[in-house]
Formats: sequence, structure tokens, C-alpha cells
Amino acid sequence: MYEAFYKLKAKPFALLPQEEFMFLSRQHRIALDLLIYALRNRALFCAVSGDIGTGKTTLLRFLLSRHAPNTSVAMITGMHGSFVDLLQWMLAEFGLDFRGLDKIGMQQALISFLKRKQAAGQCMVLVIDEAQTLAPEVLEELRLFSNVNAGRVILLQTVLVGQLGLRKTLRRPEMVQFAQRVAVDYLLMPFDQEQTRAYIRHRIRTAGGAQDDLFTVEASDVVFRVSRGVPRIINLLCDTALVYGYADQKARIDAGTVNEMLEDKAREGGWLFSRPAERRLRGSANVEK
Repeated sequence: MYEAFYKLKAKPFALLPQEEFMFLSRQHRIALDLLIYALRNRALFCAVSGDIGTGKTTLLRFLLSRHAPNTSVAMITGMHGSFVDLLQWMLAEFGLDFRGLDKIGMQQALISFLKRKQAAGQCMVLVIDEAQTLAPEVLEELRLFSNVNAGRVILLQTVLVGQLGLRKTLRRPEMVQFAQRVAVDYLLMPFDQEQTRAYIRHRIRTAGGAQDDLFTVEASDVVFRVSRGVPRIINLLCDTALVYGYADQKARIDAGTVNEMLEDKAREGGWLFSRPAERRLRGSANVEK
């Protein structure tokens, strides 16, 4: 809709994870480097957690798009249920048939597969996104399963990515044995004000925009105050602001445009954020233009 008007080749603020738009803030770069280092050094478990919308899945996809040629990855998202359910997902993701197998049979089939891959020089990685849905007892069984190896070689590395509930689970007293096996335990935080400005500029450039200042500094700062630096909310606000700017045929998105959008949304009841975020939105709508 607004792409041609602003000379953009793509929507710069889509809500779906897009690894090609990955913005490596300092903390995202640290998380990425830690994960790469851990996987190369055959770490057993890694965990990255963060609040909703802080860019965990985008970071994960960016990492997986750059994995080594000798690495095979199985990715599971939002798994609920027992360890048997997890085994079925793992076997399916690795292309193995689990029909007719009981729990022991599935574990044996998976171990045999992993040993064959290891002998062929393949590194096998299991990635579980939205891992906060895993019950502590499932994680404990995953730990016990991971004790199986070929000599001193780790057969399966596991990366857990999830919301803050994952971090809380890993800190439960009964999870101490699991926690001691986690080589990387990193918490992603929202952007600060300067990072928010840089993030907006980066997304515009990546979408083919020639204007680094398509969003004025003042407009970016209003977006920061409302979003508190959460990338997903930044995207929502900036995408809507571009629609408002296009409607008024404005060459740049200024603070007035963003505030007009916020005022309209406040009258409508606000976006479907959490209530604290909604209150921030309503307050920011009163920022002087």
C-alpha cells in the first residue's frame, strides 16, 4: 500500500519473524555468538529466553540459516504433552517412523539414528521454540535421554528458546541437574532508546528505503516510549504510522503523525497489548505534538 510511495521494496515492519531483517543489537549479537560458540564446541544444552516480542524466534531463524553444512537441525515449536509426545515429534522431524513403537522403542530408534549420523560426521541439533510450554518432568526426561552418547561425543545438542517462563522453570530447585548442563543461558531484553532508533533505520534500509530519516528522531522516540523497546510492538506502531503518513502524503513520519495514530487508537480502546502496555499507549497519546 505505502511501499511505492516511500520507495520501499518490501514492508519494513512485518510482524512475522524475518531473518533477513535481523537487527543485531549488542545483546542479540552476544546471544548469537554464544550460541554459535556453544554449538561448535558441542555443548549439550543452550537456553535463550525473553519476554514476548523481543526477537527470540527471529534470532533463532537467523542462527539456523547460517548453520554449518555438516549440521542437521530438527525444529519443534510449542510442544505440549509428555516426553513420549516429544519423542514422536523428534522422530518425525528427523524423518523417522515411530508408528508401532513404545517409549523404549522410540528411544532406541532415535539413539541408533543419532549414532549413525555421528559416525557419518554429522552434528545433530534439536531446537525447541516456545520451550516455556515444556513441563519440568519432560525436561528432566530429556536430560536423562541426553546422557546417552557415543564415547565422549555428544550425540544430540539441544537449544531451548522460550518466554520468561522457561527461565523460571530452569531455576526451580528440582531442575538443578538440568541447569548445570546448560552451557548458554541468555536473557534477551528490549531495546534501549538509541537501539530503537537504530532498529527503525535498519528496517527501513533493509526494505530498500533510501531515507535513513524516514522516521524522525522525535517520531522514533515516541515509538520507543510506547513500545518500551519491544521489537514486535515497534513493528506494529511503525507499520501503522506509515499508513497514516501515506494517507496524508507525508514525505517523512514525524512525531505528530505517530501521536495522531496513538490518539486515534486510544479513542478506539487501544491495541490488544497487555494492559500495562495499553496504559503506556494512552499516556503517550497525550505527548505534545
